[in-house]
Amino acid sequence: MEGSLGLLLVLIETLAIIHLVQAQDQRGFISLDCGLPANETSPYKETTTGLWFSSDESLIQSGKTGRIQANRESGFKKPYTTLRYFPDGNRNCYNLSVEKGKKHLIRAYFIYENYDGQNINPVFDLYIGPNIWATIDLEKLVNGTQSEMLHVPTSNSLQICLVKTGRTTPLISTLELRPMGNDTYNTKSGSLSYFIRSYHSKSGSTLRYMTDVYDRLWLPFFMKEWTQISTGLKVRNSNGYDPPEVALATAAVPTNASAPLTIEWTNLRPDDQYYYYAHISEIQDLQENETREFNVMWNGEVSYASLTPQRLGLHTISNNSPITCKGGKCSFQLIRTNNSTLPPLLNAFEVYTVIHFPQSETEETNVVAMRNIETTYGLSRINWQGDPCVPQQLRWDGLNCINTFLSVPPKITALNLSSSGLTGNIAAAIQDLTLLEKLDLSNNNLTGEVPEFLGNMKSLLFINLSGNDINGSIPQSLQRKGLELLVEGNPKLCLSDSCRKPPKKKVLIPIFASVASATIVIAVMVILLLLKSKKSTYLQGLVQLLPWTPTVDDTFANKKSRRFTYSEVLKMTNNFQNVLGRGGFGMVYHGTTLNGSQEVAVKLLSQSSTQGYKEFKAEVDLLLRVHHTNLVSLVGYCYEGDHLGLIYEYLPNGDLKQHLSGKDGCIINWSIRLRIALEAALGLEYLHIGCTPPMVHRDVKTANILLDENLKAKLADFGLSRSFQVGGESQDATAVVGTFGYLDPEYYHERRLCEKSDVYSFGIVLLEMITNQPVINQTLHITQWVGFKMNQGDITEIMDPNLGKDYDSNSAWRALELAMSCANPSSSKRPSMSKVVNELHECIEGISSKNPSLEMTTILDTSSVLPLAR
Repeated sequence: MEGSLGLLLVLIETLAIIHLVQAQDQRGFISLDCGLPANETSPYKETTTGLWFSSDESLIQSGKTGRIQANRESGFKKPYTTLRYFPDGNRNCYNLSVEKGKKHLIRAYFIYENYDGQNINPVFDLYIGPNIWATIDLEKLVNGTQSEMLHVPTSNSLQICLVKTGRTTPLISTLELRPMGNDTYNTKSGSLSYFIRSYHSKSGSTLRYMTDVYDRLWLPFFMKEWTQISTGLKVRNSNGYDPPEVALATAAVPTNASAPLTIEWTNLRPDDQYYYYAHISEIQDLQENETREFNVMWNGEVSYASLTPQRLGLHTISNNSPITCKGGKCSFQLIRTNNSTLPPLLNAFEVYTVIHFPQSETEETNVVAMRNIETTYGLSRINWQGDPCVPQQLRWDGLNCINTFLSVPPKITALNLSSSGLTGNIAAAIQDLTLLEKLDLSNNNLTGEVPEFLGNMKSLLFINLSGNDINGSIPQSLQRKGLELLVEGNPKLCLSDSCRKPPKKKVLIPIFASVASATIVIAVMVILLLLKSKKSTYLQGLVQLLPWTPTVDDTFANKKSRRFTYSEVLKMTNNFQNVLGRGGFGMVYHGTTLNGSQEVAVKLLSQSSTQGYKEFKAEVDLLLRVHHTNLVSLVGYCYEGDHLGLIYEYLPNGDLKQHLSGKDGCIINWSIRLRIALEAALGLEYLHIGCTPPMVHRDVKTANILLDENLKAKLADFGLSRSFQVGGESQDATAVVGTFGYLDPEYYHERRLCEKSDVYSFGIVLLEMITNQPVINQTLHITQWVGFKMNQGDITEIMDPNLGKDYDSNSAWRALELAMSCANPSSSKRPSMSKVVNELHECIEGISSKNPSLEMTTILDTSSVLPLAR
């Protein structure tokens, strides 16, 4: 019996040792000594904690190494004496391998200590993936600071980025990751940012690894109103949270046994949401007549009632849902019940704030594809760090992305690697960019053949391979309609049909052969003459007429009377002296026609624009053949070499968006807003049912509604417009384009185009005009905000405060309900634009009938709702 008991005790002790080894073997830990020089020992064991730190060199591709000022090193231990700083680039990122879906503790330290001798403490932002995590302000926290959170990565790669926000240089001292259990610190949504983590001892020191298996930092905290109690016995702490045993061996109780134990702080941000974790263990021997029972309170409300702590066991009390602080003051209390003879006690306490990361990372296959392209071509670009697509201001050079909804991963739609020194074949990884619409690999040293997979990428609309050394022939799949392919400047590339298809059985017909030979000889002579005269523009024109390239259609080519030369455009704009603004297409300049009869706005395509020839041609074609009083008129266009320009009638009152902002001090009243909405709706109605074929605008927004001298509204910017079938959707799935916030969610998800997509966008415009609220306010869409306010039944909180309650509430409600029906997520439940026009007419008539003396500043021109195209 004694032998069996001894064997059992040995087994228990062995299992305990195994558990301790597994918990403390730093498995999965990442501990980076940032800036540790390559010639110093790495990894090394930090003497105080036993943690193994490594150099960060292999996990980041940029930055320089530094060391805090020598006369200050004595105040810091290794690894906090070295640092990495980032004078180049706006975003510099660590790329760490983690386990997707597993909770991690992430912690970074930032210590300046005048490492550069400039004595300028930096301020910068810290990002996790595409979302901001914290602002690091070493101007205020001159002795250094740390940021820590509990976070569940959504992929196997975690990117921690330092982002420059001003003139100072970001830096980092250490970066640490610790895997944790997934059954603790759970939230309804979001991650947890460290706020408080304390244990209650009068004379303790900071606890971390190896005392804490997860390397959490516990600070001793004690108040004068408390009395300390302690035990020399072991406290069981294995409830998943695993606070250090030494932290549970002491506790605080109120010195006044009848008083509550209270921890309070002032909340500087009233909207902050909190999760708390109170670790409680009975560490006193209670007599038979003694009881300890208390309620756990948050801001005066009971969170947990009648708690009796376990003797040398552990209770961890927490809130299941996020909680806020009333009146900016946070109060956590333990209050004894009437049944209790002893005061409450608290061993350790943690508080975290909820931090949301709303922006989804770029679709993972796209990220992998870009990394493979980067590796294939040996590219090293300072801004190719972090998420490729988001945030937009930090997007990688040469990319364009679709990022319609925060919750949907962005995808890459354009890749421009022109003049990037590329060599070798066209990278196979390009085909993994499944929504790619534009690919520019021009002016490199690419070799090999044009790959077949490019023709299988159905979303591709534009490919530029010119100026390389590509050989072989053009795949048949790249001859499809709607694809623009540029390949000039590849002398080894065969462009004739005979290269593409193996010839059938040879039949010698002398007459045909001689005619063909003569044709070839003549063609060769013409090309040689053209080359000799260096008239390359004519040669380019000849190349563009080859069967595999798109040609300019008759609508576009034959309007010679409205085509202007670049020199004429220079004269119109007085050498581009007066800038009106800038759009996605390029700069817009004020000018006057050469005869001085008309003011014009000239929009020139920028070489860096994400739009291009296709959008330019679409807008010219549309505006040359249609006319409506509520569509901006095209005076002409310029198409000369690389110079593409659109010349419109000039509308002196700019766009609706800037008027709603009130920047010019002029507030548009309610009746005029309704009239502007009606005029914009009439323009859209014409596109939908007055054009042949009918058109969808695809980019309806307040910035594309322009106003003339009488505030008459005209729709503008038709570069994304596209025809559709009457009474139905576009036949083919179409690339999703538009503006974030205005984009029809059904169109985005199903990629099928119909006129109801414009109706949705118009509904968002109408909501903007009614509320003067941003379309996206942080993570809240305007439809969500309005829907919430409508449920409260008070329209005054919805209406633009600039109106000063000077509006007809009946027409306001009617317009609001119309806007929400237009913005219905289901296209089948949205009204047609004709129905919208009728509703807006009735809103205006309702105001006029109540106030006959009301003057509209302009007269509505509705004599021809459906004018003929010209």
